[in-house]
Amino acid sequence: MIKKTVLILIISLFFYSCSAVIATVKTIGRSIGATFQEPDKIENKIENPVRPDAGLALLWVGHATCLIQIDDKFILTDPNFTNTVGQFSKRLIEPGIDPENLPDIDAAIISHVHIDHLSPGSLALIESKTKQLLVPQQGIVYIPNFDFDMQEIKMWESWENDGLKITAVPAVHNGWRYGVDDAWMKNSYSGYIIEYNGKTVSLAGDTAYDDTLFKNIADKFSPIDLALIPVAPIHPRDFSKARHTDPREAVKMILDMDAKFLVPIHYDTFPESIDNPGEAIDSLYAAVKDLKISEQRVVILDIGQQHLFTINESQPAIGSKRKAGGR
Repeated sequence: MIKKTVLILIISLFFYSCSAVIATVKTIGRSIGATFQEPDKIENKIENPVRPDAGLALLWVGHATCLIQIDDKFILTDPNFTNTVGQFSKRLIEPGIDPENLPDIDAAIISHVHIDHLSPGSLALIESKTKQLLVPQQGIVYIPNFDFDMQEIKMWESWENDGLKITAVPAVHNGWRYGVDDAWMKNSYSGYIIEYNGKTVSLAGDTAYDDTLFKNIADKFSPIDLALIPVAPIHPRDFSKARHTDPREAVKMILDMDAKFLVPIHYDTFPESIDNPGEAIDSLYAAVKDLKISEQRVVILDIGQQHLFTINESQPAIGSKRKAGGR
């Protein structure tokens, strides 16, 4: 199965760029190395992430998986709790929260069907806690039957329940899962705008930078309180630029959207192309300085760390929750 998965990845990516093959081979080498060691452990992992004092809070689980709390609602992005993706790429650091310690999830959202974002094994782990799963157009075909409700959302369409509104918005990426299905999986990727009680969170999904797209999204949904933007893979740039923002482009995105805060995601969780560990964040710091934005607008979290952005003024504050120790 591992050999088959690797072969599919290499053959599929060949049609996009020779650089992609080189990156894939190097990623395979890193993944093989990771196979012989356990993921790094997180000390003092949060067991109860529910914050009665939270107006807006976020816990980074790792990669593109984030637990968002907006007042009394909980949203989980691209759930991934397994040790590997596609039975091949092994996690470098364990998930930032154990699935059994999650609260009831009002909506889990899938940005696209790539194996590191749509994880059926992870969905099985959170089945009993999930009320609703939202996926892009065409996405349900790859998801087994679960007890929770599933719904596809077309571009610019919204799902709404009890005041929580989630809208699919454009991204610049691709929608295939195995490469060979690229011929017909043309719409199965998106970003999302999450709205509740006057607060707005943007999940960019995997996306390249576009100098008009994110300004247009902001025009429709401003003000945006928090933007979750991938900052890797960076290299090889001639391949990645067409579908992935690098750290500098992520900073340009929050300027385009006039987002109050940026939390970088999608880095240092699985072997990521040929990027060096820590490179994405080093580059992000450099971009913040070069583009002259306030460092306070960029909130860099450790995996397993929870950050409180706004207080629910009807509840008493209970202090900060974050894991102890680093990666």
